[in-house]
Amino acid sequence: MDDMKLCQSCSMPLTDEIYATNKDGSANDEYCIYCYKDGDFTYDCTMEEMIERCIPLTVENSDMDEKAATELLNNLIPQLKRWQK
Repeated sequence: MDDMKLCQSCSMPLTDEIYATNKDGSANDEYCIYCYKDGDFTYDCTMEEMIERCIPLTVENSDMDEKAATELLNNLIPQLKRWQK
């Protein structure tokens, strides 16, 4: 998983099918279609709100329980481009 590209907003693994789009319609390979569309973020939220939003999705789509997903996301999401200050 080290070589896998992650959405720089939510940490979802990126594939060609879910790359976001820039204002000109070109692919944006830093974000997923759920977080970024047509050159803008799809929703305005804090980093903490993003983590809370992603916990149940991570549990649902992995073999992690809520505690493990919470720990992972609290360590990973603050390192992503969108949340760097």
